[in-house]
Amino acid sequence: MPVRSTSDPRLPAHYELTRSQFVFSSLSLASAFLLLGVFGLRIAMRVDLRQWWVPLAVVSGIVVADFASGLIHWGADTWGRDDLPVIGRRLLVPFRVHHINPEDLLRRSFIDANGDPAFLSVSVLLGLFAVPIETVWGGPVAVCGFALCGIGMMTNQIHQWAHMPSPPWPIRTLQDCGLLLGRAEHAAHHERPYDVHYCITTGWCNRPAEAIGFFRRLEAAITHLTGVRPRHDDRRYEERYGVPALPAQPRHG
Repeated sequence: MPVRSTSDPRLPAHYELTRSQFVFSSLSLASAFLLLGVFGLRIAMRVDLRQWWVPLAVVSGIVVADFASGLIHWGADTWGRDDLPVIGRRLLVPFRVHHINPEDLLRRSFIDANGDPAFLSVSVLLGLFAVPIETVWGGPVAVCGFALCGIGMMTNQIHQWAHMPSPPWPIRTLQDCGLLLGRAEHAAHHERPYDVHYCITTGWCNRPAEAIGFFRRLEAAITHLTGVRPRHDDRRYEERYGVPALPAQPRHG
């Protein structure tokens, strides 16, 4: 059943996990942390971490995680309806709700918020165990993948921290240093029509993506091929909850 906002019960809210979803998310998180630890030990035993390429591989993994978070966020914000099987309730509804009621994210539990990214990380980590770490290319791929999964599985938690007025001081320090998505960086996304700054892990990819119009061009191509307009379901949510319509002229031409 839905968890209703304590500040305004008229606002939309996410749905509580069912018992089976709670078990699945819990197992996903436990598996992800276990596999990440085992894979990290495997790297430490087989890779000389003093090599020059190690920092580059770590940064590359973080950048890939941030960009992947942007692609998933953009896809969930922009396409599909909340009544789609499987992904509608678990993926699309939380994003639609989040735009109308941003504070709802703060009421999601750790397991609820992070179970799905953990499941994706488990899938990637299992594949990474097949990488021959001792080879010239295998070491960098393994380190990059470790960084990708390590920060990527925490994307929703990082997003939640970015909405907290007073996150824990270590998190605030990382936000202030630009190593994690911060409140000010993420605020741009919450300006209607919610079509900028999709990357929510570190936020590093937001400005480059906007500079080249990456998501706008991708939307234009999809609309040209399919005839489907972006963010049509977001507008339906806004109408349902009485949010005034935007001018007909889009912000990005």
